[in-house]
Amino acid sequence: MTGEGPPSGATTLLVVAKEPVPGRVKTRLTPPFTPEQAAALAEAALADTLLTVSRTPARRRVLVLAGRPGPWLPPGFEVVPQVGGGLDLRIAAAFARCSGPALLIGMDTPQLTPELLAPATGPGAWPTGRAWLGPAADGGFWALGMAEPRPEAVVGVPMSTAATGAVQRARLLRLGFGVRDLPVLRDVDTAADAERVAAEAPPGRFTAVYAGLRDSGAREGAAW
Repeated sequence: MTGEGPPSGATTLLVVAKEPVPGRVKTRLTPPFTPEQAAALAEAALADTLLTVSRTPARRRVLVLAGRPGPWLPPGFEVVPQVGGGLDLRIAAAFARCSGPALLIGMDTPQLTPELLAPATGPGAWPTGRAWLGPAADGGFWALGMAEPRPEAVVGVPMSTAATGAVQRARLLRLGFGVRDLPVLRDVDTAADAERVAAEAPPGRFTAVYAGLRDSGAREGAAW
């Protein structure tokens, strides 16, 4: 039998991110964007994500960062470094730092809102044995949560493939979790993704930066 679990606001929210340095982030946006433009879009997406997390009920808010924090980081976050190794190991290490319910999200979904996170952060979100998965449109996942964090739930799951989400779900089920889904969202990986997400996202830094780059590209005759 599962219990009711902890109350609303008991969730640790983890954001896994890279410092938005040109040439090191969003390289699949280049071309048509320059490395500097791609980094500007990455910074805007990260800033919007962190703002959403700051407005969402949580026990702790943790930025799991590769690199150094910048002016895009709002107050109220703990910052911890990512460990080395593949993304599966970095995600597993982030969960290993947590006790109690934890929900990890990426930096690539600036269309995220507190309302989209509400199923996994509101009352009754975390009965014993619950897991949450946020499927991504490309077959991956943009969010992963567990009522009782188990790093072994992630280690060895192949990342950045069209089967990542399915393999992750199967792993959770094999470990006995009851998996519930958050809405399907699109990651910003390509220029086409950026265009679609900018059209879907609420007004924020990402939509403003994308609109500015689009208008600049139109003036300069860029083919995107």
